[in-house]
Amino acid sequence: MAAASSGDEAPDNEDYYALLNVRREATQEELKAAYRRLCMLYHPDKHRDPELKRQAEQLFNLLHQAYEVLSDPQTRAIYDIYGKRGLEMEGWEVVERKRTPAEIREEFERLQREREERRLQQRTNPKGTVSVGIDATDLFDRYDEEYEDVPGSSFPHIEINKMHISQSIEAPLTATDTAILSGNLSTQNGNGGGSVNVALRRVTSAKGWGELEFGAGDLQGPLVGLKVFRNLTQRCFITTNCALQFSRGLRPGLTTVLARHLDKNTMGYLQWRWGIQSSMNTSIVRDTKTSHFTVAFQLGIPHSFMMISYQHKFQDEDQTRVKGSLKAGFFGTIMEYGAERKISRHSILGATVSIGVPQGVSLKIKLNRASQTYFFPIHLTDQLLPSAIFYATAGPIVIYFAMHRLIIRPYLRAQKEKELEKQREDTASDTLQKRQEAEAAVRLMQESVRRIIEAEEARMGLIVLNAWYGKFVNDQSRRNEKVKVIDVTVPLQCLVKDSKLILTEASKAGLPGFYDPCVGEEKSLKVLYQFRGVLHQVMSSDNEALRIPKQSHRIDTDS
Repeated sequence: MAAASSGDEAPDNEDYYALLNVRREATQEELKAAYRRLCMLYHPDKHRDPELKRQAEQLFNLLHQAYEVLSDPQTRAIYDIYGKRGLEMEGWEVVERKRTPAEIREEFERLQREREERRLQQRTNPKGTVSVGIDATDLFDRYDEEYEDVPGSSFPHIEINKMHISQSIEAPLTATDTAILSGNLSTQNGNGGGSVNVALRRVTSAKGWGELEFGAGDLQGPLVGLKVFRNLTQRCFITTNCALQFSRGLRPGLTTVLARHLDKNTMGYLQWRWGIQSSMNTSIVRDTKTSHFTVAFQLGIPHSFMMISYQHKFQDEDQTRVKGSLKAGFFGTIMEYGAERKISRHSILGATVSIGVPQGVSLKIKLNRASQTYFFPIHLTDQLLPSAIFYATAGPIVIYFAMHRLIIRPYLRAQKEKELEKQREDTASDTLQKRQEAEAAVRLMQESVRRIIEAEEARMGLIVLNAWYGKFVNDQSRRNEKVKVIDVTVPLQCLVKDSKLILTEASKAGLPGFYDPCVGEEKSLKVLYQFRGVLHQVMSSDNEALRIPKQSHRIDTDS
């Protein structure tokens, strides 16, 4: 079917809704009213100059095309899903009159699923972890008496005492079957080992899946396991994992987890483990847009503990999070606190300070890069030394802000400029065409704008004095940034009707007389207007709906 290939093509950037200045949910009456008004403004018969008449015909035909598409439920549904290019594909002329908009959307979702299945065949979804343990206790727990006569003893001795590397890849076999290959290598104080695991996962239904696992290694020996997941109800599911490990005899193990949605943001878990380390665990996890809270209790052999943790999520573009936890049990007590922050599009950097008895003080640094995790636990001291706690806390903060200012920020700025430059080059010809069309549209509007201003002046109505669209900058750099703002006074005045100007929630670049002066950058619209003889001013973001006039836009001339 011709439609099957359409989703892989880039969508057309012509926005018919913005061109007619209507909402995407506009009714047929709203579409008809907007179309009739714009036709009256841009009708070719209103111009005698051959060049203006030709330009008016182009804009008039574009308006007519937009209305034809949006006024027909079938073509509108296709346009909403596929864009303008979807209307140009072969095959729709056979089915569009026989299908409702809902059926067309269902067809699109089916095609999306088929494309996703094809993508699965090519995706391995690699995941990996690299952990490097560092022993830095010589920084704080030195025995100076023993090292007085040893050459080089004035320098602290820092060493890597353990390392762990794990990697896994997934190979989709069919739409329901996936093969998973994983392996790991570990070494500690000169001793090491590794293992290799192969698993086959099958999705049995919309409610569950099963996974069969085989493993072998020089540490755990041969392993056979079976994992089953099942949705019991809409709010409850269970996971069971049983394993047979052939190491120093037959060692069976069983783990069962029962989970239930307590409310929209809260999950409750009950876990029972039998085998090598038997235990019972219950936990409650609450995850919201701004926080993550966990409380857990475990009774088992050899570990029983109580744990509580809290994480606060800041709503900034760097996705900053601060967290703290307290864990107490038969093994002792551990308190942890730390933070993590996004440092690039695909990288998150975090640091955690761990203070425990009898574990001592450690600093844990973690870097998530796409699907790879790099973990560096640094053991600082076996004792609770205030100096170790201070340096573990202040050191990462100072280093991060220094790196962010000297390395990360300049790198991200250079990357953004590079991407913007490439985007501008790719869209240079299209931008030039849009600019020429906008300038032609402004010339066509002059006579209509003159009549609108005369009518508004007679009634002391709405007159747009100045309007600018684009990226606004500070005064120091305005000289270099003038090209990023365009004058849209005439196009806005042309949209005034009965002393009102209403713009929908869409990019203003699609309005007649507008174009994008700074591709890929954030844009705003600034309007200075007069209503009933009083000056008003407003600035709104590009995709924000705008209604003029408003009392809140009034300029207080007394101040």
